[in-house]
Amino acid sequence: MKSKQDKNFDHLIERFEKKVYATAKGDWRLKLLREDLDVFYRSPAPLTVWDAGCGFAQISLGLAEKGHRLTLCDLSEKMLARARQLFQKHGQPAEFHHQAAQDLAPHLPPFDLVLCHAVLEWLAEPIPTLQIIADRVKPGGTLSLLFYNRNAMVYTNALKGGWRWQHLLSDSYLGKGDKLTPPNPQYPHEVIEHLKLWGFEITAHTGIRVFHDYLDKGTLEHSDQSELFELEYRHCRMPTYRDMGRYVHLVAVRAQ
Repeated sequence: MKSKQDKNFDHLIERFEKKVYATAKGDWRLKLLREDLDVFYRSPAPLTVWDAGCGFAQISLGLAEKGHRLTLCDLSEKMLARARQLFQKHGQPAEFHHQAAQDLAPHLPPFDLVLCHAVLEWLAEPIPTLQIIADRVKPGGTLSLLFYNRNAMVYTNALKGGWRWQHLLSDSYLGKGDKLTPPNPQYPHEVIEHLKLWGFEITAHTGIRVFHDYLDKGTLEHSDQSELFELEYRHCRMPTYRDMGRYVHLVAVRAQ
């Protein structure tokens, strides 16, 4: 039997860039993340920040440009190379590690802010690995956690009907779909329970695309996109709606 491994995006980087980042929905994700992390962009004191699974590092770059000290890592050598190029292009220093976050963590100091964005759902062991990453948040520090929402995956498949209902009933739908469908989406309430158990308090809770991803192509093509995102913005931080987003973003502060 093949052992489970964390996802490496080396062979999917171009598709990932086209499908995720070069889209209005990708821009929307970055907008809400920056809003939730606004206090760190405005912090006058330089903070230590670890981006655990940095991807293309757009959020990290913005923090570096505000004078914070960045450490970045990624399992994907190509992703890390893109992040390094981005920082070099903008003249920003950072420390880069081509290594899985859970392997690097024991060698790192505690940080003021740890970013873990769109990583959890690609891990072979999501919660144990998250605990290792979260342990690098210093007392009084903050974890920014963005993850693919299992609620949304269930709901999307239920709406499509057909053969998908049997997979939902047998709980065998995980790992199905195309190569950009994460194998281990997480339920927000379960993630929050773990964070609280580890001594974190949730200070921000946002749903990313709480309506957009449930709409079919025809509906999207014949509707006003600005109105859709206005609806998204009005509901994305409200209970119920926020836990139906394709992604959920949690900001959690570790107890002193």
